Amino acid sequence: MLAIKYSIFALISTLFNLLFQYISFFLYSGFASLYLAMFIGTLAGLVVKYVLDKKFIFYHKPKDKKDDATKFALYSLMGVFTTIIFWGTEIAFDKIFDEQNAKYLGAVIGLSIGYIIKYFLDKKFVFIDKE
Repeated sequence: MLAIKYSIFALISTLFNLLFQYISFFLYSGFASLYLAMFIGTLAGLVVKYVLDKKFIFYHKPKDKKDDATKFALYSLMGVFTTIIFWGTEIAFDKIFDEQNAKYLGAVIGLSIGYIIKYFLDKKFVFIDKE
């Protein structure tokens, strides 16, 4: 059941990421627009995924705002490596394939790989019981 829930949350976060990328491209299509869109999408997906993972995957209840901020910072840090995978795949698909929407397929593939790795990183380093 955990794998199904995590997969659904990864899908929701991916949709937020892609929606915010799409909106970014709609608003700006100039120089470095792909990189700006990826950054904005990443932030949107990160926040959604953190809230879902914290509450419904790892059942973490922060002691206070400082604890929550610390967890979010650590959660974000664990996402750096997986973001490189995601961004690298999206950029590669954008450059290799002569199709405007190929970048989105690359994003989905990169995010899927990244979320699998991120689960194990978060389980081992972020949401650990210290009681």
